[in-house]
Amino acid sequence: MCGFVYFHQTKLAKEQFDRALESIHHRGPDDTESGEMMGNLFGFKRLAIMDPTHKGDQPFKSSSAMVMCNGEIYNYQALKLEFSSYAYTSKSDCEVLLPLYEKGGIELVTSRIDGEYAFVILDKKSGELFAARDPMGIRPLFYGKTKTGEVAFASEAKALKETCTDIVPFPPGCYYTQGEIKSFNDLARDYTYVDHTIEEVTQNIHDLLVEGVKKRLQSDTPIGFLLSGGLDSSLVCSIAQKHSDKPIRTFGIGMSEDAIDLKYAKEVADYIGSDHTEVIITREDVLASLSDVIKHLESWDITTTRASVGMYLICKYIREKTDIKVLLTGEVSDEIFGYKYTDFAPSADEFQKEAQKRVKELYIYDVLRADRCISAHSLEARVPFSDTEFVEYVMSIDPALKMNSYGKGKYLLRKAFEKGDYLPESILYREKAAFSDAVGHSLVDTIKDYAEKLYTESEFKMLTRKYSFKTPFTKESLLYREIFEQFYPKMAKLICDYWMPNKEWENCDVTDPSARVLPNYGASGV
Repeated sequence: MCGFVYFHQTKLAKEQFDRALESIHHRGPDDTESGEMMGNLFGFKRLAIMDPTHKGDQPFKSSSAMVMCNGEIYNYQALKLEFSSYAYTSKSDCEVLLPLYEKGGIELVTSRIDGEYAFVILDKKSGELFAARDPMGIRPLFYGKTKTGEVAFASEAKALKETCTDIVPFPPGCYYTQGEIKSFNDLARDYTYVDHTIEEVTQNIHDLLVEGVKKRLQSDTPIGFLLSGGLDSSLVCSIAQKHSDKPIRTFGIGMSEDAIDLKYAKEVADYIGSDHTEVIITREDVLASLSDVIKHLESWDITTTRASVGMYLICKYIREKTDIKVLLTGEVSDEIFGYKYTDFAPSADEFQKEAQKRVKELYIYDVLRADRCISAHSLEARVPFSDTEFVEYVMSIDPALKMNSYGKGKYLLRKAFEKGDYLPESILYREKAAFSDAVGHSLVDTIKDYAEKLYTESEFKMLTRKYSFKTPFTKESLLYREIFEQFYPKMAKLICDYWMPNKEWENCDVTDPSARVLPNYGASGV
């Protein structure tokens, strides 16, 4: 998980540039490189994962281009063989972007690389600038205009807030060229549905997810796994253990009062034989972390903030107590297979439209959470469920098969791993529980209670009037917004809305995003 800052054709003062680069030091404390080329300022903060020697430091430069890439290119070895005439100077996966660019420009780069990435390329001959972001938006990228009108890019918005206006997230699956943004892979597009039986569908789901996990196990530094005990993270861990020659290291987190997930995480860890660690947090830990969590998130969203607290604290533990630098997580499954609330989808078409919306917005919600909570502690996130080929296949399955007509959500994913002794049946068919709730209901309840006591009713009404854009509607949402504005005044449009269930559906017109308020929550919280 690295970070970079790039200012195009600017006369920015060195002190301002240095502050911008240092604001993302947490993303890459292993090496810092900065400089000027053709009137452009660039800086890179490296977290050394692949080829951790100084040969892997960035930017990479050739006679014709310079590249800075925060990412993992999983098919780099095959690409290096194909472009073997290039004089590589490192064993880094990201260096392969240069020969691809030299051969066919930005279009060849984005059409051939498979991974999680955000990068900028400067053509040293023409002076042209290019930038791109992976199709799911796993790696962050922001852009804005300096006060003199030049474009700037950075891995986090905080690096641009002092010098730029109109700062926005760069859209996933797109690249920048000559002032335009062009799409190269829209994973939320309309799909032609595959004509496959359930048996064929579940076999393909199995094979593609296994491959998605396997390719994310390549690393020159230690790997760990976040294990909640829910279906998604448990499958990632189980697959990884089957393809590892020693026990993988798994980590679960729970509140000291009422942890829900810890017992399930331990059950999974015992079953697969992982080296498991439990992290226990308190109410005091939760409240003490809120300000730092929102500062790193660059978000005021309720669901994102709630779910980030546990993730932020478990990553803090991993950073302080272990030598792990890479974490695999279970994000993205909900968006493509369904949430608790999508049980109420009125039709297959509506289910698919909701999946498309959630995939399109992932980069400002769950994917953002995973990136910021992990990178805040100088760790790297890898997300197997976001694998492009896997997502494209699941999105091409007839949504009538994905709807909960089986009495159990995510039925296709569960059935795909019935064979092979991946998980105990009690876990494979366990009810879905939201991460923030499953860390312990007291996590969210503690924050809500704190916010209720922090503002009187009159203070709440007065303070919410300050915010015309997505006005806070509960004391909890006001608390998050107030903290956000301390760090990012007038930047609320970094996030388009509150994450909430589809209010147009029966049983989904709720005022709290937690699945706890839905009538089908059932045994999710036990």
